[in-house]
Amino acid sequence: MTGIQRAILVVVLVPVFMSLLSISSINVVLPSVQASLDAPTSQIQWVLSGYTLAFGVLLVAGGRAGDTLGRGKLFVAGLGLFGLGSLIAGLALNGPMLIVARFITGFGSGLLNPQTVGFIQQFFDGPRRARAFASFGSVVGVSVAIGPVLGGGLIALLGPDWGWRWTFLVNVPIAVAAIYFAYRNFPTSAWQRYVPEGVTDEARTKPDLDPIGTITFTLGALLVMWTFLELDKGGIYFAMLPVGLLILTWWVWWERRYKRRGGSPMVDMNLFTNRAYRNGTLLIGLFFTGSTSVWVTVAIFLQTGHGISALVAALVGLPSAFATSITSQIAGRYVLKTGRAMVAWGMSVTLTALGSSILVVIGVQLWDWPIWWLILTLSLMGAAQGFIISPNQTLSLIEVPAHVSGVAGGVMQTGQRVGTSIGTALITSMLFGLAAAYSWNWAFVGAFGLIMLMVALAMVVAIVDIVGTRRAQAAVPQGHEAK
Repeated sequence: MTGIQRAILVVVLVPVFMSLLSISSINVVLPSVQASLDAPTSQIQWVLSGYTLAFGVLLVAGGRAGDTLGRGKLFVAGLGLFGLGSLIAGLALNGPMLIVARFITGFGSGLLNPQTVGFIQQFFDGPRRARAFASFGSVVGVSVAIGPVLGGGLIALLGPDWGWRWTFLVNVPIAVAAIYFAYRNFPTSAWQRYVPEGVTDEARTKPDLDPIGTITFTLGALLVMWTFLELDKGGIYFAMLPVGLLILTWWVWWERRYKRRGGSPMVDMNLFTNRAYRNGTLLIGLFFTGSTSVWVTVAIFLQTGHGISALVAALVGLPSAFATSITSQIAGRYVLKTGRAMVAWGMSVTLTALGSSILVVIGVQLWDWPIWWLILTLSLMGAAQGFIISPNQTLSLIEVPAHVSGVAGGVMQTGQRVGTSIGTALITSMLFGLAAAYSWNWAFVGAFGLIMLMVALAMVVAIVDIVGTRRAQAAVPQGHEAK
């Protein structure tokens, strides 16, 4: 990589780590937050839901705005909102103030995250792009596991009143530093709209944000995600799902119509005619529906089911995180040679690790095996994920033009966030239901069984993509290249 490429990668990945850390660390500190602010359970739920909703619904709109107005501008704006929200959260005097802060922080994350994909697509190509996405995958894997450790460690070090506040306040100087280094290191082209060669002067001077499409998609995605975040309440929340899906269906019609009439739609539906992108987006959405609930399940199982402290339970995930960071770098070197077969292989190993974890817990239930064998099986899962997340991103976006890569990345990340919301709601509901009816050990077995089902479905999509790719290659006459 060149010096400029390294600088861009560091500047964009540190805030991504920070934003994902805000998701993974919050669960550990919530009891301290509730006690410190004397907040009712309903407000604590919105501390969780507010960030998730704000983050998820802005990803596509943020990606589109970055493609249209300049990624550097949206990246810095997102950092500013994230830092501001973190500052307010750390100084919150009551529950409502913390909820508002979490919404602001989520909006910031929604703006800055899709710019990362856009920057990598714009400033990297070939093997360098694969290695950049490998670093992105390492950041994702480590942030998920390190967040609970950070939250538990700060509470242990600073006490329950100030410990949870510093899980937010630590983001403020990082955001300020990232803004400074963005202005210092980003090239001029990062602040300008990226327009490919051959585009008319009129298109260069008249950016089109497709406001109707943007508002419609945001509303539809909000209702779908909100349904699963409030799944346990039933009633009107169940009605939001069909309404949200209906709105998204209308949005697809609108986007097609908008393009036919000469506009530049928020999401060009031609993106989904690209087999690699279409299958990769579906695949990773299914995978996140299952895999992101692993650590929530493990944390609840160890703490509630076996009386293990939050900090020790969080430490169980560290070997897995480090394994992910290592294998992501290995995968980045070979993904362009192996293709989607690497992703399918990673999923097969993930299924082995999940099945082995189930076997360990059955052994705990029936034969008094040590629960700590889970560290080994979960580490295997972490190693396998390094061959899934970043390689899939590389392969999915390999043929996506740089000028729409922000919105393409936003669509993929929205699918991941929706999958996470659905999976967390369904899998934790199963976990608590089985625990009440049987035992925590059997509840773990059931929850991990459902996770295995989602990973298996994702693996089927990967295999379908591999078969389709090979058939397309076989159909091309010798001496010709596939277009």
